Amino acid sequence: MANETVFRRYEHNPIITPAAVPTANSIFNSAVVPFGTGFAGVFRVDSVRMEAGLHAGFSDDGLAWQIEASPIVFERPDPDGPDVNYDGRFQYDPRITLIDGVYYVTWCHYPDGPRGGHAPAIGLARTQDFHRFELIDANVAYLNRNGVLFPRTIDGAYAMLHRPSDLGHTPFGDIYYATSPDLVHWGRHRFVFGPRGGWQSTKVGAGPAPIETDEGWLLIYHGVRTSCSGFVYSVGAALLDLERPWQVRYRTRSYLLAPTEPYERVGDVPSVVFPCAALVDSQRRVTLYYGAADTVLAVAYANLDDLIAFTKANSF
Repeated sequence: MANETVFRRYEHNPIITPAAVPTANSIFNSAVVPFGTGFAGVFRVDSVRMEAGLHAGFSDDGLAWQIEASPIVFERPDPDGPDVNYDGRFQYDPRITLIDGVYYVTWCHYPDGPRGGHAPAIGLARTQDFHRFELIDANVAYLNRNGVLFPRTIDGAYAMLHRPSDLGHTPFGDIYYATSPDLVHWGRHRFVFGPRGGWQSTKVGAGPAPIETDEGWLLIYHGVRTSCSGFVYSVGAALLDLERPWQVRYRTRSYLLAPTEPYERVGDVPSVVFPCAALVDSQRRVTLYYGAADTVLAVAYANLDDLIAFTKANSF
C-alpha cells in the first residue's frame, strides 16, 4: 500500500485560517475532541503581536468552528505555582486527552514569562466543559516539549510521551516515556525512539494522544529533516507495546504525510505538517487535525486498519 493512499486530505482545506479570530496572525497546531453532540478544541492562536495563546472553541461537525476571541485564563489552585496568565504569554501546540471522564490539556509554554529562565516547559490543565480550566502544577522537567498523555493508566500510573528540548529551536530530539501516580510527580523515564534517516533525520516528536488498538498503541508523530532552506516537518506512525509503550513494535520508514500542498508549503514557517489530534469514529475512520506551514489548520482522513497495515508493512 502506497503512503498517498492512506491519508486523504479534506478537499476544502484549510478548515481554519487567521480570519477566525480578530487580531490573529495565524491559527495552527491545535487539538480537538468529541464533546457532547459535537466537538470542542483548544487552538493555538498567534496574535498580530506574535504572541501565542490557547483559545477554546466549539463545533457541530468538527470542520466549522467558533473560536473564543480571548485566550483561556487558567485557574491556579496553588498561588505559588507557575503563572501562565501573564501578559504577553507564549503557549503553543496543545493536545487533549480524555481520561476517566476528564479532559486533560497539555501544551508547551514559558511559565512566569519567556525571560523567567524556566522555558520551555510542558503545561497541564484539566477541564470538563472547556470553559473552566484548572492548572495542574508544572510536570516532567523544564526544557521539554511535546508532552502527550496516554488515554488510560498503564500498570496503575498515568503515562506520558515527552521530548527533552533546549532553549532554542531544538536541532535534535528523541521521544521519551514517563509515568506519574498523580500527574504532578513524573519519573521512570524510558527512551522510546529518536531520529532515523530521511524525512525524520533531525528530530521526532509525539503528535496526538496514542490510539489503543489490538496491535499496540498507534502513535502518530512528526519527523523533521534539515534541508538547505531549513526544517521540513512530515508525519509518520509507530506501534508501541500496549503494556511497555517504550518498546517500539513497528515504525514507518516512509512518511504518511509531507508538505506538498500550497497551504502546507507557504506560510509563516514553510514546509510544515504538524499533527496534534486524531479522532477515530465508529466506522474506524481516523480524522487527523494538523497545522500547515505554521499558519492554518487542516484535516486529513484515513482508515484505521489501513493505517495500521501501512505502519507494519513499511517499518524499519
